[in-house]
Amino acid sequence: MSFDPASYVFSQPSAPTAIRASTVLPARRENVELRTSDGHRLVGELALPESGEVTATLITLHPLPTHGGFMDSHVYRKASYRLPALAGIAVLRFNTRGTGSPRGTSEGAFEEGIGERLDVEAAVQFAVDRGLPNRWLVGWSFGTELALMYGASEPVASEVEGAILLSPPLHRATEVHLKEWAASGKPLKVLVPELDDYLQPAGAAERFVVVPQARVVGVDGAKHLWVGEKYAGRVLNEIVDEVLAASGGAATELPQEWDGPVATAHA
Repeated sequence: MSFDPASYVFSQPSAPTAIRASTVLPARRENVELRTSDGHRLVGELALPESGEVTATLITLHPLPTHGGFMDSHVYRKASYRLPALAGIAVLRFNTRGTGSPRGTSEGAFEEGIGERLDVEAAVQFAVDRGLPNRWLVGWSFGTELALMYGASEPVASEVEGAILLSPPLHRATEVHLKEWAASGKPLKVLVPELDDYLQPAGAAERFVVVPQARVVGVDGAKHLWVGEKYAGRVLNEIVDEVLAASGGAATELPQEWDGPVATAHA
């Protein structure tokens, strides 16, 4: 049985609650299905603000599924827990082909980033069809490869504002893809852990120099998986600053407390 996001039980504490890794804030959450042009059904979840307008939309592309990556990888899970309530941001998470999680398993099989092009296209088209505005690709590790390889070419390029990359290894994405991003002129924010196993800040700055609009941000002390609330929180703040600034919003630090109903994530 797939996980039902409606099963969260919210209660109203008597005082503001510190936002921790398992804290779930109010949102309209629904299980969704994406359909690829080659006929695969992909499972996912959409989290929307409980009320008010959607300020931006994150289309998240998860880490390598053959090494434990899926739609519930912790930074994306925390984004869905927090950002609809704290920043009015919609978060679309999904499992690429052949990938499973508590939500369920997407049809198909892992295709080394090749067939996954159609997964990216399906996710973007879903967001377009739902009328979700200010759409951004957010890739993490393997997900950055998908964002780089397919985000600056059609049919995706005209439907997204830009991309944010977390821990890009630049294994599959080549200079050809980087030049496509350069030509697109679309924003590219690159968050690189100081202690990354694959590509560290100095090397990333050198590789991304071919994309004039790319902003490489080194994060001291962080590792490839962004483990620890300090680093996950930094990532979420960087994401929010980027996508809200693009729509004319002011940069702001996400609050660390919430004065309202909360739930605790299932183990």
